[in-house]
Amino acid sequence: MKRALITGITGQDGSYLAELLLEKGYEVHGVVRRSSTFNRERIEHLFDDPHKKKRPLFLHYGDLGDSSSLLHIILTVKPDEIYNLAAQSHVGVSFEVPEYTGDVTGLGTARLLEALRSSGLPSRFYQASSSELFGKALESPQSEETPFYPRSPYACAKAYAFYLTRNYREAYGMYAVNGILFNHESPRRGENFVTRKITLSLARIIAGTQECLYLGNMEAKRDWGYAKEYVEGMWRMLQQEKPDDFILATGKTATVREFLECCLRCLKIPFAREGKGKEEVYRDTRSGKVIVAIDPHYFRPTEVDLLIGDASKAKRELKWEAKTSMDSLAALMVEADCKRAGVPFPSSL
Repeated sequence: MKRALITGITGQDGSYLAELLLEKGYEVHGVVRRSSTFNRERIEHLFDDPHKKKRPLFLHYGDLGDSSSLLHIILTVKPDEIYNLAAQSHVGVSFEVPEYTGDVTGLGTARLLEALRSSGLPSRFYQASSSELFGKALESPQSEETPFYPRSPYACAKAYAFYLTRNYREAYGMYAVNGILFNHESPRRGENFVTRKITLSLARIIAGTQECLYLGNMEAKRDWGYAKEYVEGMWRMLQQEKPDDFILATGKTATVREFLECCLRCLKIPFAREGKGKEEVYRDTRSGKVIVAIDPHYFRPTEVDLLIGDASKAKRELKWEAKTSMDSLAALMVEADCKRAGVPFPSSL
């Protein structure tokens, strides 16, 4: 039985990856930080076995800020594969806590790579890179050969982690790869990420527990895919004969506005746009209430206007490609958040 170690196992990607690896017969180990409150709802179901058999899923306390804990976990688990998914992963927040973001997202990768090197184990290493590396993109679509132009402390930290992973591969002969994943969403996405913020807020507005949804730059364009499909690509990267870096993306782009309006149509909310710029609002034409407005607080100091990925290398070499459209993804997320908010999804009416 293969063993996998996942940092960030309680996050969106970590939970989907844990599910996938368990289905493939792996023994899965996750690194979790010690805190006074539990944050494990995304993986709680993985401990429930209707047949009362012990699931091969184990959690270990550790932190990307603590080298000794990482080395201890690696030596204890002796994993065949390591997936580094942990990070301070919110771009907007990284402007407020740049030092912490650099320490966890950037230096945390250095600590994990060095712990693996020091262990002497032949574990295969996956580093979660990000499309934010391209930032002010110098070409579109972006491929593995496109130069980086990071536009946030988060992206700068990811750039450090990317090059360090490649350096450890070349300097020490380690099987270490970077997965440059473009935006990937799901009902498990964090509530402060824009797609999930939209779907959850609209469900709460229908439920009467929230008045209005406030957004920043609605013209930002992103390449949005389904997270559950992307973790399959992560796994495939570590099954190749030789280590290499890959982009995972849909190759299609949509604005935040288009995602919002897709969700409004999915919920059958009739709307009208009024005003311009920072004064723009969306009004529910049935109730007359403003349900979406602009808040300058959500604008970033430096914006990333357009990201769209070229995943032809992944399709050719990994036999991987995105299958879920943005419309289907939006519907999936809206339906899940309607359930959470206790309101009927329109298709079930």
